[in-house]
Amino acid sequence: MRVGIISLGCARNLVDSEQLLGRINQKGFEIVDIDCADVAIVNTCAFIQEATEESLDIIFELLELKKKGKLKKIIVAGCLPQRYKQELYPNLKGVDCFVGKLSLNNGKLNPTYKLTPRHFSYVKICEGCVNKCSYCVIPKIKGPFTSREISSIVDEVKRLDQERVVEINLIGQDITSYGMDLYKKPKLTHLLKEILKSTQNFKWLRLIYTHPSHIEDSLIEIIKNEERIVKYIDLPIQHINDKILRMMNRKVTKKYLLSLIEKLRKEIPSIAIRTSLIVGFPGETDQNFKELLNFIEEIKFERLGVFIYSREKETPAYNFQGHLPEKIKKERFDILMQQQQKISQGINACFMGKEMEILIDTEDVDKKLGPEENIYLGRTYADAPEVDGIVYVYAKKKHIPGEFVKVRIKDTLEYDLVGEEL
Repeated sequence: MRVGIISLGCARNLVDSEQLLGRINQKGFEIVDIDCADVAIVNTCAFIQEATEESLDIIFELLELKKKGKLKKIIVAGCLPQRYKQELYPNLKGVDCFVGKLSLNNGKLNPTYKLTPRHFSYVKICEGCVNKCSYCVIPKIKGPFTSREISSIVDEVKRLDQERVVEINLIGQDITSYGMDLYKKPKLTHLLKEILKSTQNFKWLRLIYTHPSHIEDSLIEIIKNEERIVKYIDLPIQHINDKILRMMNRKVTKKYLLSLIEKLRKEIPSIAIRTSLIVGFPGETDQNFKELLNFIEEIKFERLGVFIYSREKETPAYNFQGHLPEKIKKERFDILMQQQQKISQGINACFMGKEMEILIDTEDVDKKLGPEENIYLGRTYADAPEVDGIVYVYAKKKHIPGEFVKVRIKDTLEYDLVGEEL
């Protein structure tokens, strides 16, 4: 039997998909592209309504293929069945199996089937969340916050290091809470020290999904001083107005966030801060939104993503007063993204003519910048895989993914850069 998978949602889901395929492959099944599969697995996302709808659309497409005899079995896994199992069973009769959340890989190293390029990997260090933000359904889906043991994580990173993976991305719903369940206090800084002490080959260690209320001075210090820890931090703030932050249960204030950002940039001048925002939260007034726009213009985040507030039934915010029309939420999303585009363009313009080290990800097969043979797609240290910008590299010679090359930036776009190999 040939098995294929469609992995939806975030990188945390991708890690689950890699582990699921690893177990299946170990049992003798052949892993193939979904177009060639006898058995289709959909690892779903149900974080917000839009993600739920995307998951259902994919499932219905696969059910049509099964009716035509092009698939033998369909397995639906992950967040969607975990969240909506009672509703799914009677309404998706053609699905052969529903599997909820996967257990966090702890203890011995289980086999994995790599879905990312060979040169970078995601390592999930914790699951679930302790923060209980009023808009978020993750605690309902994922359950109590759970950390992997330090030894388990270090063993996995050591294996990746030996396989010459050059970039390791530590992920979780909130990695700054890592260790609070197992060790009764945050242990992220200690974990980073253990990883660095036990490895020697990889070049970039990136931290993704940190909660601003849990950023400790020791974490800032180790990012600042350790060469292999990328000067990049994913720091979702969601909003800046104190009333909205309080209603979101973010446990921070505008004053605190301004102070934290100032400290990060003072201590680590080259740091790239990525953040995410939510527009259209219940009760968000025109003035609240204007305050957010002014804040973004003042701070000028290097990387920024925006979500339109999604009203989710299992969350406290579902019952809040002051829900906004979808039209207003969409308008605010568009306004904020247009502003961030200009900010990003200005930040990128500062790199014109500068020399930078670029990690090569792949060849530019689409030839977007022309027919030249040696154009590659790469990333700076300030760009996480999939979610941030890219660098188009005009290369002097052939390269393989995972190589680092020195380039001089010769053009800048809204979110991307164009460089020429030195």
